[in-house]
Amino acid sequence: MTKRLFDLVLGSILLFLFLPLFLVIAVILLLTGEGEVFYLQERIGLNNRPFKIIKFATMLANSEKIGTGSITIKNDPRVLPFGKILRKTKINEIPQIINVLIGDMSFVGPRPQMGKDFEKFPVKAQEIIYRSTRPGITGLGSVFFRDEERWISECDGDKHVYYREKIAPYKSELELWYGENQTIFLDFKILIITAIVIMFPRSSIMYKLIKNLPERPSHLK
Repeated sequence: MTKRLFDLVLGSILLFLFLPLFLVIAVILLLTGEGEVFYLQERIGLNNRPFKIIKFATMLANSEKIGTGSITIKNDPRVLPFGKILRKTKINEIPQIINVLIGDMSFVGPRPQMGKDFEKFPVKAQEIIYRSTRPGITGLGSVFFRDEERWISECDGDKHVYYREKIAPYKSELELWYGENQTIFLDFKILIITAIVIMFPRSSIMYKLIKNLPERPSHLK
């Protein structure tokens, strides 16, 4: 089974199963949020072409122009009360199944970045990461940096500088490693690992189930 066929089959099944949940969340967001159900944001995709990623709305309108901008910190005041639940459980990412079905994304792949954050990656990595590889709902970068907001919140100084100097280099290493080693079997492993780290954010299980990953820098251990 090819990766694209796997995405289409799994995406169709999950969209059908999650439809009742979509409706419940839509009603709650309309009643408790700012009147928006979905949030569309431009991200970098296949062959570095931009596309609109689809999420449930979890933050204040125009949040990118408030506070820390594209970077979200722990207990970020821009996140709405119900949005905190959606983000913690990753339910806010479920609408990206639509992105998968229309071909913008895959279930597993390098996480699509906002342009301003992608520019913080090493230049060589920017040229390679999305070359012939669709970005994913989850991936090695997503799994390891599941608790990214905590690291950024605890850093001293400029959050964007910290992201560029401490987060982006290792995140790009993981995404590049995935691109060189991707298989359907590896994708299955990453999906299982994703489910585990949603419940246990600081788990290091990916290093037990996947061998020869780039070594973690000391400041991220």
